[in-house]
Amino acid sequence: MTGVRGKTGLPLAHLLVARGVEVLGGSSDPSTVSLEGVRPTAFSWDDPSGWAAATDGVDAVYVVRPDRADAPELIGALLTQTPTRTRIVLLSEQDADYMGPDGWAPLAERAVTDGGHPWTILRPSWFMQVFTDARFYRDQIAGAGLLPFPATGARLAWIDARDIAAVAERALLQEGHAGQVYELSGPEALSLPRTAELLSAAAGRPVTHQELTIDEAVAGTTGFERELFALTFERVHAGSFAVVTDTVERVTGRPARTLREFLADTEPVLRPAS
Repeated sequence: MTGVRGKTGLPLAHLLVARGVEVLGGSSDPSTVSLEGVRPTAFSWDDPSGWAAATDGVDAVYVVRPDRADAPELIGALLTQTPTRTRIVLLSEQDADYMGPDGWAPLAERAVTDGGHPWTILRPSWFMQVFTDARFYRDQIAGAGLLPFPATGARLAWIDARDIAAVAERALLQEGHAGQVYELSGPEALSLPRTAELLSAAAGRPVTHQELTIDEAVAGTTGFERELFALTFERVHAGSFAVVTDTVERVTGRPARTLREFLADTEPVLRPAS
């Protein structure tokens, strides 16, 4: 697994370990991988010399697409060092085709679909976990009671990363998922004002959606990160993340969690410090 300590990687690792699967958690610093039942494994996108050893003998690889300009080339190079019998599950993004066939996201997917391995592509909507992560919106919600987001009336079908992990678990372990592109979403597309209302209930205080321009939202970022961030918000405006699918339920047998259900599990994180 790449991204073993990430938003989908952590719940996926727990699911796999509970099934008795031997999990190799890839990290550029294996000493930081301390998940019970997960074997720390040296893996860095910046050090191809270790890729063959990391994937040797494995039955499946969970690839979290690195958000960097050379991701298509890196993924393709990794697969050349991975046995062709090995199943590949790639974490991509909802409506990746929006960028056109030669866009960055489709090229990253094509590195997998053309790589000669059994493959499954996961295309999730925006993670609900952005509300509880300090790198995104948690501190603005808990501190100022604000949800700053350039929506211009758009809706998003927020998805719990645990539901993405549940689909990934099936794709990694079960037959019948090879060659599938799974568009994944939560069960409802919510406006940002409605999202703020649900956050208000979880935070125990009013949370207000603050409309931003895209330029304001990406302020402080540069280079490829800025381009990717801006394109993501352009796709929000275009409705790329408003499409609701039933894929989670079809694959796992249970409905995707609602935002209300997710917040019920995590509401203490959003409450102001006393």
